[in-house]
Amino acid sequence: MHQRTNYSSGAKWEGSVGYSRAVKVGNIIEVSGTVAVDEANNLIGEGDAYLQTKFIIQKIEAVLLQAGATLADVVRTRMFVTDIGQSEAYGRAHGEAFATIRPCTSMIEVKSLIQPGYLIEIEVTAILSEP
Repeated sequence: MHQRTNYSSGAKWEGSVGYSRAVKVGNIIEVSGTVAVDEANNLIGEGDAYLQTKFIIQKIEAVLLQAGATLADVVRTRMFVTDIGQSEAYGRAHGEAFATIRPCTSMIEVKSLIQPGYLIEIEVTAILSEP
């Protein structure tokens, strides 16, 4: 059995909802849906799909580093967006981070996200070559 490590964002609702920012089991790291809010719960990049995406990827990179990984270890990204018409903006920020890594990816339009103002939520899967 592989060791399991949970990584917390410190969000007050992690306990009540029952989730972790990221979970590492063996050499696999799953990062929960991530939105563009900072540690003080302030929305970053209001109304700007590119800035929100860029900020989210930076947040994801930070938790991956805690888990011993980098963006280069990402094999899958999932982007849930509220306006597929802004796909170029989301894609530009995603491409800046992943152009040479080229993980599998999905961009899915959803009706809304958990809070107004969130334009995108991203999940990732990373696999380390060694646990």
